[in-house]
Amino acid sequence: MKKAYKKVDFPTEKIRKFLEPGPIVLVSSRWEGKENIMTMGWHTVLEFSPSLVGCMITAENHSFDMIEKSGECVINIPTVDLIDEIIGIGNSSGADTDKFNKFGLTAEKASIIKAPLIKECFANYECKLVDKQLLSKYNFFIFEVVKAHVATSSKYPKTVHYLGEGIFMVSGRHIAFPEKFKPENL
Repeated sequence: MKKAYKKVDFPTEKIRKFLEPGPIVLVSSRWEGKENIMTMGWHTVLEFSPSLVGCMITAENHSFDMIEKSGECVINIPTVDLIDEIIGIGNSSGADTDKFNKFGLTAEKASIIKAPLIKECFANYECKLVDKQLLSKYNFFIFEVVKAHVATSSKYPKTVHYLGEGIFMVSGRHIAFPEKFKPENL
């Protein structure tokens, strides 16, 4: 049943509460022998083939320089069981913290790039930086996913989504309409 909503003005700086881009991810990087992890919620799929992902990483973030200089990273997709690690990583700096050690996460060797995978994450996407045009103006990286690793244990993992102000949402009930899916419209 369709519903009409009564609406009020809403602060534009808080729109992420209703327009979040997808699950929280843990971005791992390596540069000059040092590894780091950052929590990130600002990303979007830009293209299917080649698989391109855009990510906003503020220039003040320790990972920004590591990723820009190395030209690569791993986008790791955690599940809700890692919520404490997600928050802790997001609230600490890799400039003075070994986040793999502090948060008890396992760095695994990637297949193609040098940045490590996080073993405890549901999925890992090895990424190469392919476009820096929006980097200086918007801190926006464009990566190509060159290798993807996904667990076989759950078809629909319980991912975590950030709504701002310390509020998270866990992916919930899935609904399916395969008879309405038209791949030719992609």
